[in-house]
Amino acid sequence: MKGIVEADAVSCFDFPMGLSYESAGVRYDQLDAFKRACQRAARTTAGLLTDHGYSEPATTRGESCYLIEAEDHYLAHVEEGLGTKNLVADAVYAQTGKCFYREISIDTVATIVNDLVTCGALPISVAMHAAVGDSGWFSDEKRMQGLVEGFAEGCKQAGAVWGGGETPTLRGIVNPDTIVLAGSAVGKLSPKNLRITGDVKEGDAIIFLASSGVQTNGLTLCRKIADQLPQGYQTPIGFGDTRTYGEALLAPSVIYVEFVRECQQRGLKLNYVAHVTGHGWRKLMRLEEPFVYEITNVRQEPALFQFLEKAGPISKREMYATFNQGIGFAAYMAPELAEHVLEAAKAAGYDAWQAGVVKKEGTRKAVVIPSLGLAYEGDTLQVR
Repeated sequence: MKGIVEADAVSCFDFPMGLSYESAGVRYDQLDAFKRACQRAARTTAGLLTDHGYSEPATTRGESCYLIEAEDHYLAHVEEGLGTKNLVADAVYAQTGKCFYREISIDTVATIVNDLVTCGALPISVAMHAAVGDSGWFSDEKRMQGLVEGFAEGCKQAGAVWGGGETPTLRGIVNPDTIVLAGSAVGKLSPKNLRITGDVKEGDAIIFLASSGVQTNGLTLCRKIADQLPQGYQTPIGFGDTRTYGEALLAPSVIYVEFVRECQQRGLKLNYVAHVTGHGWRKLMRLEEPFVYEITNVRQEPALFQFLEKAGPISKREMYATFNQGIGFAAYMAPELAEHVLEAAKAAGYDAWQAGVVKKEGTRKAVVIPSLGLAYEGDTLQVR
């Protein structure tokens, strides 16, 4: 009954009502407008690929991974960043002496390679970008070694070589006590028919793969909640989970490369996949063509998300629009392949389940979750 007591204790704190990602300082409408402007300008450079013997596939812009096409293969390229999760690790380290930089480093690799495999490419090489405000950041041996070991471990999990990186000292730009973690990866698709193209059809099954927690999105809002808690990151989250808030937030992200690899090895065609990060479950409708993604098998949210919802407090609608709510990856396939894809996911070590179905309702584009009374229309996700 410890979890129930702790969960009830959360409700007695004096919290403001209705926290949101926007109230924490993150506005997707502004970020997405910039991304769309970048895409428009970037398209004007596509012709330069011709001099290198490549071209740009018509539908690659706006996806999680950029592809360039040759006659017999594709090359894939991704650049991604960790965000502010390392600030949670810094706070927990200062409070407890427990260093989570190994986990943070795995997170950094995960956010890169999980985007890359959405096109079907498997990562070949990953590079680290670690920017600090003062080179003295690297003098903490425990923290530095955790960062190094975690990045190597993440690359091993992804089946990719750690190819190098950059460690700039950016005094005046980066806080001298912090580090900005990011990186890039390249991959290859050969033969070309392994590409995941977005060939979704009405009736396709939707399979979810579980996350380890918040993974790498929504941390700005999570940090704001920590500031309101009397015990901060040392608050027990309850709901049947014995971890503290900080420990739960710092669980390393799941790397989904082996799922895609296993499906390829078994000859299972994935019509589309989505890495569920920023924008929460709205990311399920990232594909440009209008479909309705109906989620009919909704698991109870893991304890961390139940804690966040109550501690914020955060509305159910905002929770599913911001956080992954226990899923990190979604795959869409012909219904007759669903059981086989589930077998492949479980054989590769993932917790996976059939969650819903793709429907066609004219020009409507939406994610609907009937059991929760939630619907997100297409205009709530503007990444193209």
